[in-house]
Amino acid sequence: MRYPSAPMSEPLPTLSAFEPAARHDASAGAPGTPGVPGVPGVPTARRHAGQRLLDALLTTDPPQRLRLAHTGLAMLLLAAGVLAMHWFAAVGVAQRAPVAWWSVISLGGMLVFYVLIRSGWSRRCANASLTVPQMLFALTSGAVAYTLVGAGRGGVFPIVMVVLMFGMFTASPRQMLGVSAYAVAVFGSAMLVMAWRDPLNYPPAVELGHFLMVATMMPAVSWLAGRMSRLRQRARQQRSDLAQALSRIRELATRDELTGLVNRRHMGELMAQEHQRCIRNGQTFCVGLLDIDRFKAFNALHGHSVGDVVLRAVAHEAQRQVRASDLLSHWRGGEFLLMLPDTRVALARGGLERLHQRLGALRIVLGAEAVSITLSAGLVEHIAGESVEQTVDRAKRLLQDAKAQGRNRVVVAG
Repeated sequence: MRYPSAPMSEPLPTLSAFEPAARHDASAGAPGTPGVPGVPGVPTARRHAGQRLLDALLTTDPPQRLRLAHTGLAMLLLAAGVLAMHWFAAVGVAQRAPVAWWSVISLGGMLVFYVLIRSGWSRRCANASLTVPQMLFALTSGAVAYTLVGAGRGGVFPIVMVVLMFGMFTASPRQMLGVSAYAVAVFGSAMLVMAWRDPLNYPPAVELGHFLMVATMMPAVSWLAGRMSRLRQRARQQRSDLAQALSRIRELATRDELTGLVNRRHMGELMAQEHQRCIRNGQTFCVGLLDIDRFKAFNALHGHSVGDVVLRAVAHEAQRQVRASDLLSHWRGGEFLLMLPDTRVALARGGLERLHQRLGALRIVLGAEAVSITLSAGLVEHIAGESVEQTVDRAKRLLQDAKAQGRNRVVVAG
């Protein structure tokens, strides 16, 4: 079946005809303004400007950024308290001039704390967040506000609780006990002074009730802070134990428990990685397989515990002699596998023969006597196109050749 062809007088639209609309959809903002993929309506430049502003205010150092974020949140809460104080002044509950002075001093004090933390000066202190000084300042500011707002003074107590909650997550129980005692003292003094100077607006009986409430809340807050501190300490200990356990598991998964060398499974993974690297880069590597001569007979004569001492001594000395880039593994029994990355067989031969000589000269102390060992070894260079298993098999055959030729020698692939 044939379809009628389109008239040639009207050319078909090209992809460029749709590009302006596609660009507009991608930006999700004004045409021509590059956008942020997946964030409609937020231009890239605007987001970058906001990020730069945050970095300028909070820095890019994560611990310092967290400290400044906490201080900034405290300043925002204090700013909310300042607005509330000015509302009380607007409705005639408080006098405007004292409230204005209180606002300037309170916000100015918090700004000083921000500058001390932002400049890095607070790092000289035991607590770089200056948590306790900030809490003491905020409690003092709250006590002064209590004396200014008269009938609205009940609104100060929630602010006090918020201030104490800030410290519960960072301060120690002893610090919280001191802060709580200070809060009782400073608010008790404010209540006493105002009940004496202005008993009409601050009736002594009411102030006594307020004081009893504060004196009851503060020990409860200190107790909760102690609980939080113990929970934090327990969580830190659990994280430390978990990190140590993971490190131990990782070590057991990659290291031979007897010799401390790379184990056979992990060496297989490392050789596979080296094989893939050689395929990409066109390089090569060598594999040497070493075996302690007559190790089975030695074990049968002296016992496996003595054999383990010999294996550890050989592994320790061999690890000292090989290059930092070479990888030595306890392969099985008395066998060790040495991988020499990015090395041709001519260079590898010299290194393996030196290692063979050093291990042959090793004297292993076993109680009152010292024993020596000999090793046989086979060395091959990986051939492009063969697998890692085939390379290791060739090294194994050369090791068997070395033993057949009388042991205590290195046989290299020709």
